[in-house]
Amino acid sequence: MTRRSLLLQLAAMAALAAGGAHRAAKAQLAYPAKSIRWIVPYAAGAGADIVARTISAQLAIDAGQSVVIENRAGGNTALGAMEAARAPADGYTVLSADSGTLVFNPALYRNLSYDPSRDFAPVTLLGRLPMVLLVGPASGVKDARAFIDDARAFPGKVSYASAGTGSPQHLAMELLEREARLEMVHVPYRSAAPAVADVAGGQVPVMMCDLAASRRFIQSGRLRPLAVANPSRLVQLPRVPTFVEIGLPRVEAAALMGLVVPAGTPGEIVSRLQQSVASAIHNPAVLRRLAEYGVEPAGDAPAQFAALLRGESARWHPLIRDLNLSLD
Repeated sequence: MTRRSLLLQLAAMAALAAGGAHRAAKAQLAYPAKSIRWIVPYAAGAGADIVARTISAQLAIDAGQSVVIENRAGGNTALGAMEAARAPADGYTVLSADSGTLVFNPALYRNLSYDPSRDFAPVTLLGRLPMVLLVGPASGVKDARAFIDDARAFPGKVSYASAGTGSPQHLAMELLEREARLEMVHVPYRSAAPAVADVAGGQVPVMMCDLAASRRFIQSGRLRPLAVANPSRLVQLPRVPTFVEIGLPRVEAAALMGLVVPAGTPGEIVSRLQQSVASAIHNPAVLRRLAEYGVEPAGDAPAQFAALLRGESARWHPLIRDLNLSLD
């Protein structure tokens, strides 16, 4: 091959590479150019599903592309997480990822089928769902301090429900037990809905739960809120004190709902997706709907969401280890 032929071949290869890079850049600039698949690792009707559908409906309007919700429940959110981790890293598959998926599961499972830090890139925090201490109408307890005094007086006699071992509801009660020096019996359920129903029905006396799962029972008088595990009172429950107000400032717990994409998704696409989702969250109609379910809206930048997850892991992993909790 002559020197001239070699130069011509190199020039052609460079042109092809430049063309490919140009097309890739153009595709990123056009994002989204097709339907987005939004995986929710819970059954339809769950709190995470409601939040995803509320935000995705506005996202579809804003982006001019359909957003298809795909419910993949099971494995303590691991089934949905694995499905998302296997998807192409192109921004067209996103995953609703909560505290369990990203914070609790890595400490609860020795052999977790996915790695949050390796398999996913954070996009944004969708919102927080603060936990509320709830009792049924048959309970004679009228406030949180009276409940704590009664539970302390009868160690091992008071049982509480949760959405399952290692769930935000479970760990919130474990945190209350530790901070208030209580000894109670955990009654885990398969999800929040039957747990809430049994507390309302008097089968179990108490639980911690978010408003998304419990608000209908509170509004109808079938559940009585005693305290909120939040730094400030909730707008939806203005008369209900915080644990800070009753002398337990470290009892702060919320289910975090975030959005992640498969690792390797281009940064430009992650940034565009975050901006679009944040804009959808702060649409006035979406804000009103989220407020109905007790969701504190967010829309943080990816770096902020990542920092929050690191902080939550540092806060909850020692408690999970101390309790010797394991799900495998």
